[in-house]
Amino acid sequence: MTATTLARPRHNRVIAGVCAGIAARFGLRPLTVRVLFLLSCLLPGPQFLIYLALWLLLPQEP
Repeated sequence: MTATTLARPRHNRVIAGVCAGIAARFGLRPLTVRVLFLLSCLLPGPQFLIYLALWLLLPQEP
């Protein structure tokens, strides 16, 4: 299995495509990454800031 580069997809996105891009990069289902992100939001930490930073920094798929 070949991993793709880390980029936000143009399709299969819910908000910004960050979770879908991470899922594609690591060969996971997007729903799995979204659920893990939502569960991590129950813990203290900068999850939303990291999501916003990835939204701004990750390139969009060509």
